[in-house]
Amino acid sequence: MKMFSVSHKTAFVVDHCPYMAESSRQQVECDVLTKSRGQGMIPLAPVSKSLWTCAVECSMEYCRILYDVYPLKKLINYIVSDSEFHILNSWRQEDQSTHELMSALAAVGPPNPQEDPECCSVLHGLVAAVESLCKITEYQHEARTTLMDTADRVANRGRIICLTNAKSDTHVRMLEDCVQETILEQNKMAAGSDRLMPIQQCELVLVHIFPQGEDTLVSDRPKKEVSSLLTSEVHSVRAGRHLATKLNILVQQHFDLASTTITNIPMKEEQHANTSANYDVELLHHRDAHLEFFKSGDLHMAGSTSRDSGLKETVTLKWCTPRTNSVGGSELHYCTGAYRISPTDVNSRPSSCLTNFLLNGRSVLLEQPRKSGSKVISHMLSSHGGEIFLHVLNSTRSTLEDPPSISEGCGGRVTDYRITVSPSHLFLLYPIVTDYRITDFGEFMRENRLTPVPESPDAEASGKPPAERAKAQLERYTRYWPMIISQTTIFNMQAVVPLANLIVKESLSEEDLLTCQKTVYNLVDMERKNDPLPISTVGSRGKGPKRDEQYRIMWNELETLVKTHVAGSERHQRVLDCIIACRSKPPEEDERKKRGRKREDKEDKAEKNINKDSEDKSWQESERLKGVVERGKEEQGESEVIKDSPDSPEPLNKKPRLEEIQLPEKARGPVSLLTMWTNRITVANSRKHQEFAGRISSVNNKAELYQHLKDENGMDLHENGKATR
Repeated sequence: MKMFSVSHKTAFVVDHCPYMAESSRQQVECDVLTKSRGQGMIPLAPVSKSLWTCAVECSMEYCRILYDVYPLKKLINYIVSDSEFHILNSWRQEDQSTHELMSALAAVGPPNPQEDPECCSVLHGLVAAVESLCKITEYQHEARTTLMDTADRVANRGRIICLTNAKSDTHVRMLEDCVQETILEQNKMAAGSDRLMPIQQCELVLVHIFPQGEDTLVSDRPKKEVSSLLTSEVHSVRAGRHLATKLNILVQQHFDLASTTITNIPMKEEQHANTSANYDVELLHHRDAHLEFFKSGDLHMAGSTSRDSGLKETVTLKWCTPRTNSVGGSELHYCTGAYRISPTDVNSRPSSCLTNFLLNGRSVLLEQPRKSGSKVISHMLSSHGGEIFLHVLNSTRSTLEDPPSISEGCGGRVTDYRITVSPSHLFLLYPIVTDYRITDFGEFMRENRLTPVPESPDAEASGKPPAERAKAQLERYTRYWPMIISQTTIFNMQAVVPLANLIVKESLSEEDLLTCQKTVYNLVDMERKNDPLPISTVGSRGKGPKRDEQYRIMWNELETLVKTHVAGSERHQRVLDCIIACRSKPPEEDERKKRGRKREDKEDKAEKNINKDSEDKSWQESERLKGVVERGKEEQGESEVIKDSPDSPEPLNKKPRLEEIQLPEKARGPVSLLTMWTNRITVANSRKHQEFAGRISSVNNKAELYQHLKDENGMDLHENGKATR
């Protein structure tokens, strides 16, 4: 795909020969005070402009419209031709302004009617225009330097617009042949030069100007191909307002412009301040501002009208009462495009009032005029940086809306559905909710808002131009920027905000470094206190990762964020070193973390054991108890060496021996935990006091009272208390 279209370079050739000093015969009234003129005063006679004046004024309007809509990369080279050619400006960007051209034209002056016509010719200017098209512009040189390997993609194409008074169709063909021969000669010279480029395509637009009231000697001819390098078209136009209209149409065709007429603009009358009237103002802008009309086919509903036998069309939009301004307005409109505008009649009072109104910071909404139905606001006029733009408002379905999903959750969440297959071959659908960082994205747009900045030598001397600095800032802000809340941890933490706002800067001051380090120390303190983190559990089952894992995720993400900006300056590296140093914990802290993890594992195992079957738990407890009994027997064997005599009572505080724990007869099988615990308590209590003698000599668990009474009296006592012999 070739770069640089035909509209990149336009060479204007204006005939300055003596015959251009002829009157256009269009009368201009100078005495407009007909009613207030006193008696005896002679009215001023009307005047008429020359063909040269008409050509200069119309060509300047062409240039003004172009510079308003395309301030960059659309260049004009203005050439005046008489006995020789006069180049009034160059292809450099600083020479592209109507002020420079008007100053140069004032120095040239009007044509001299007394000069010999045989010595003057427009051919001098056409040859100079072809030579000028072979010169390389700044933009072409920059593109060729950037694309060293594919420099052939940089095309050299241009357009020549010649305003002259031709003699006949034969004269026109002679001018075309001259341009064709000059292109071939210049291409041969440019083939071996580094400062010139051969012309690959050239459009020649010949505008024949003749006075009003005369018949034209040159016929119109549409665009035709003279050769593979040259195309030509001829326009025969009367001088005056007809020439202005023709060049207005040509500038729209050459640079893909369209016309919009704003109707019903309320303005106060100069004569009567208390009354107002409605006026219309026509604006020119890029054709893409009406793209939605063309797509939807509603162009006829927008009020398309034609002028000059249908050669010019304009779309009519109705003025709405302004409700907000562009700076502090409470409403924000969703715009799909913004295009610079240029008034068609810049010096008229309605155009001047409208531009001043917009430059004061006000915005104007425009609606499509409809005979029925609700009004549709489709455009808005607003100024930015001293330039007026036509904003295209979204009047249909937004291109930023997500495609329709199965359902939409609350809060602007987009809910998708994930399908899984269960072991029983059943399809299960469960929603996955995606929460976008809408608030953070609004803050991101506010911090990276772009505004037009006029170019100045001070800005270039300070370093990068504003556009390059803006691109660099946007690149830094988007190096690490998760779009979904569940994909990030640090951007959901208020404690990380100071570091996240400072680390994206191109360079950090010493105060910024201290703020970042303080933020890292605060995170370390949070980890020491075991504070919870905003870890998302969307799409996961259970409680999510453990506390230790949460902080590990947080530190990893914070380190990733800082690493993306570590090449910015030496202080960025110091922030990263601080994070790495704080992440490496001392050995005692690691040991404490391990103990904490073991304790958590035990608690998890206990929760799992509670959910198991009761029989399994009883069997496990009995097996564990048997192991404890066996270990107790081994301890008993070792203690018999130093054991006291059997008759000596054991100390009261001695712990019960494990073999004294009486297992029930069913201990071979599962034993309940309550039974084992009761036996253990019973044995333990028996060791805490001297055993009651009556309990030791009991029969059938019944103690015999008055044991020595029988020996003394020779009597037997029965249970009922009666004595027997």
